[in-house]
Amino acid sequence: MPSEKTLPMAKKRSKPQSDTRNLTLLGGGPLQQLSSPEEAVLETFESPSKRDYEVTFSTQEFTSHCPVTGQPDFAEIIIRYTPDRRCIESKSLKQYLGSYRNQAVFAEGITNRILDDIVRAISPRRAKVIGDFFPRGGIGICVEASYEGPKVKTRRR
Repeated sequence: MPSEKTLPMAKKRSKPQSDTRNLTLLGGGPLQQLSSPEEAVLETFESPSKRDYEVTFSTQEFTSHCPVTGQPDFAEIIIRYTPDRRCIESKSLKQYLGSYRNQAVFAEGITNRILDDIVRAISPRRAKVIGDFFPRGGIGICVEASYEGPKVKTRRR
């Protein structure tokens, strides 16, 4: 087995540190069920890297209601973004998505609202939200909403 002497990079690398001072939900126990997305806060933290990288969240547990029939809608929601300066904390995202449970909104409105809220929270370089709503009455619907941030040659810190 190689010793640290043969691995000079081992001594130079430091553990990445994350600033968690402003995160209030992570480690705070069970999530409170919110009645609407307006009550939710998408908590964020500083991106650990300046390079382009992609973050993907997905859930098959998304629920809302049809605004016409009141029937429940179920969906897989996929959120994919390239951070600029901030990232979304996943527990706050889970609470935010759960806040749609009693909302009566069409799939198109939900998918675009989620994208707008993500862009407002973190100003990503680019983002896409896919709402793949399960068939009801024999017809499914898949909505994709995209955002492309301003073209910047170098990242500002």
